[in-house]
Amino acid sequence: MKPVSKSNRSKSKKPVRALDFGDRWDYAPAPESVRPKIKKQYELFIDGEFVKPHSSKYFNSINPSTEERITRIAHGDKSDINKAVKAAREAYDKTWSRMDPRERGKYLYRIARLIQEKARELAVLETMDGGKPIKESRDVDLPLVAAHFFYHAGWADKLKYAFPRRDPQPLGVCGQIIPWNFPLLMAAWKLAPALACGNTVVLKPAETTSTTAMHLAQILQEADLPPGVVNIVTGEGGTGAALVEHPDINKIAFTGSTEVGKRIAASTAGTEKKLTLELGGKAANIIFEDAPLDQAVEGIIQGIYFNQGHVCCAGSRLFVQEGVYDQILRKLRTRIATLRVGDPLDKNTDVGAINSKEQLKKISSLVQCGVDEGASLEQSSCALPEKGYWFPPSVLTDVTMSHRVAQEEIFGPVLSVMTFRTPEEALQRANNTPYGLSAGVWTDKGSKIFKMAEKLRAGVVWANTYNKFDPTSPFGGYKESGFGREGGKHGLSAYVRL
Repeated sequence: MKPVSKSNRSKSKKPVRALDFGDRWDYAPAPESVRPKIKKQYELFIDGEFVKPHSSKYFNSINPSTEERITRIAHGDKSDINKAVKAAREAYDKTWSRMDPRERGKYLYRIARLIQEKARELAVLETMDGGKPIKESRDVDLPLVAAHFFYHAGWADKLKYAFPRRDPQPLGVCGQIIPWNFPLLMAAWKLAPALACGNTVVLKPAETTSTTAMHLAQILQEADLPPGVVNIVTGEGGTGAALVEHPDINKIAFTGSTEVGKRIAASTAGTEKKLTLELGGKAANIIFEDAPLDQAVEGIIQGIYFNQGHVCCAGSRLFVQEGVYDQILRKLRTRIATLRVGDPLDKNTDVGAINSKEQLKKISSLVQCGVDEGASLEQSSCALPEKGYWFPPSVLTDVTMSHRVAQEEIFGPVLSVMTFRTPEEALQRANNTPYGLSAGVWTDKGSKIFKMAEKLRAGVVWANTYNKFDPTSPFGGYKESGFGREGGKHGLSAYVRL
């Protein structure tokens, strides 16, 4: 073993305090042994086959931890979207909507089992493509991906029980657009309920994380899913816009930025398209004086740093009751100093790479803006690799609600810490944001948890835990965090006509 050296930290007008407690000894590297088979280039998946894009154009998929090219991804255009929607419509009319629901459930079960069989390989691909640590991809993402397919497979022939005294019918062809932060999990969140309800799908993955979607297409082939039931068209923003604007789409499901979500809402207004949006978030973690402090600190670490802020529901705003502020800050500093930043495929790594160069620039810019506005920045002294997109675990104190870092999404390992005196003040500050996706409450009193949860304008409120997901539980937000729910019976309602 060898001691970890200090890194150069972000330049700012105010001095940056290094969160360091002497030499920290690190483990020897433990790289993930699984090496998936990656093709030199991936085509579009339309009507059950891999086909070349109409434009004959491809773009590079870059490993954010090394800046090396992983593979080339086909760039779909409007013509490709037209082919995919046509295939999905034909599959809906002739096959999928007419199939016995029990048979549809069998396909979903088969897909879930194949995902389980290939889980290690898919986890490695997810880490290479997105930059998150392998232990997150392997132990959280992939088990949840399989769980969503298993859960919705069980609903396929029981929809009348989900909606008593109603007659649930599928919508038709669904256009689904997913983000880069949980590529495979977001695909499962959307595909599984849509298929269980009898719809067919055209899926558009994020351009920076399309590789696992194409491997999912291979799994769909292996599961003998009827041609056209799921089509995957990769590309950039124009590809997604063509999907949203296509006249033969019955439903749009989008997860991504609030800015793009607003444009989609405007585009679908006045049409008969059904719409669900899961957009940005600026989640609040509220720690009361009577909370289990060590547990709370670990929950904060899990929510922000282990996920590198990859989750839009990451608790990037921390509100601490004044009586325990010094204790929490001391515990946070101690814990952050132990985090390992580096190769995401190393099983010892806690904090991986930022997804893209553009995302890293945004994080750096927002943090610098916070310092310029008067916040104090403290960063981990961990060594950062020379290549790749990296940002050290950071804490901003002396933050006010007017600071940009307290209002805007960061999507990085950055925590803004503020204080409060009373529950009413905590509620007012937590709700003082355009977003309303999620929140966390840490206290020893159950009555206080229920009181806070009732008044927090957030779609999900975790109590004495954070970032726990389950396919049986609905997820979604309020205000500029979107509308509609995914998961549970609530999520099924977004894909049926009652």
